[in-house]
Amino acid sequence: MEVPQDIGFEIFSWLPAKSICKFKSTCNTFSKFSEETLFRKKQTQNLFGRDDTCLFIQSDEVSQRYIPKRIELYSLPKHQESSGAPNNVLSFLSKNTTSVIASSNGLVLCHNINDPLKVFICNPITKSWSFIPIPESLQINNNFANAKLMLHCSLDDYKVYFLFENTMEWNPTYTCSVYHGKEGVWKTMERCFLPGGRDMKFDMPVFYNGALHFISNSGEYYERPSPFYKPYIMSYNLENGISTMFRLPREAIRDCHRPCNNMGIFNWGKASNSNGSICLVKIRKSTFTVWYLRDYESCSWEKVFKMRVRAMGLKEKDLDVTSFTVVNGNLLVFATNERVYSCGLDDKRFMVIEEICQHNCGFNPHFISYLDTYRSCGINAKTMPC
Repeated sequence: MEVPQDIGFEIFSWLPAKSICKFKSTCNTFSKFSEETLFRKKQTQNLFGRDDTCLFIQSDEVSQRYIPKRIELYSLPKHQESSGAPNNVLSFLSKNTTSVIASSNGLVLCHNINDPLKVFICNPITKSWSFIPIPESLQINNNFANAKLMLHCSLDDYKVYFLFENTMEWNPTYTCSVYHGKEGVWKTMERCFLPGGRDMKFDMPVFYNGALHFISNSGEYYERPSPFYKPYIMSYNLENGISTMFRLPREAIRDCHRPCNNMGIFNWGKASNSNGSICLVKIRKSTFTVWYLRDYESCSWEKVFKMRVRAMGLKEKDLDVTSFTVVNGNLLVFATNERVYSCGLDDKRFMVIEEICQHNCGFNPHFISYLDTYRSCGINAKTMPC
């Protein structure tokens, strides 16, 4: 039975890019769809806000200089056969001492470890990339090597956020410069980000409610009654530049200064769901506890999950958790010294724990979730030499 081209066009536009690539070799009638600009825009639009299907795993930047296989990509549970990226692209990124910083709707933000000024957006599926031009004013007046970079995609544009520390001030502040991919221009926020007295964990930003959110560290270097005695979340409104502090649940900050504690924040709920929020994950004594921010205005939290790692039925003897994240708003992903696992947070009664992979990324692997789409890198995009 022959499928009309317009129907085939619509069906294919809802598939992940890897699935489309597989069909190209077996279905000549529709093999040219992926090369058409209209189809790529349609597929990108249809998959916008959908769950990420893959996971970039890489060592921290210090270790990346010495570990031969620096960047790995694995499919998340239920997506093993339908999602991925070309191996030659991953090899190219690894060989060029590239660090994956962030990913959003098919685009991946990277920079060169040895040359921080080389920042670029790429799409592994289309093998295209576009370098982000760094203005001389930012190169001269800021320590660019220590800039904090974040990526956020809307339906028709992407923005790269650069936070530069103002080191001349007694209390650290951060200037926020934003690169708008569609216009190809830089804009600087009028107000600086005020992190408070503690250092922020900039490697786990949360975009929510029109603001960036960061969690502080938990080191014991303040005394009561300082407002910074306990760890906290600080938000940065991307419209008016106002910084706001959010308190953490009482249970979460209990014994927070002990070195065995580790906390992180992530998006909670589906991207397409208006009821999304922020979740807080804490691991202490090999026990995960998860809360979500039930009410943003009153800063009230609700605990939704608690479980010892040894109660998850894993086969490993050494179950030290070295890193963790929450993917797609409901999937806890964590690494031990050798393996990476996932644990659904939707319903503890039907909780499924799966092994994602064995990894070769050292003691503290870094996770970046990824969705394979045909999204364009912009008008200045070029083909990657791989």
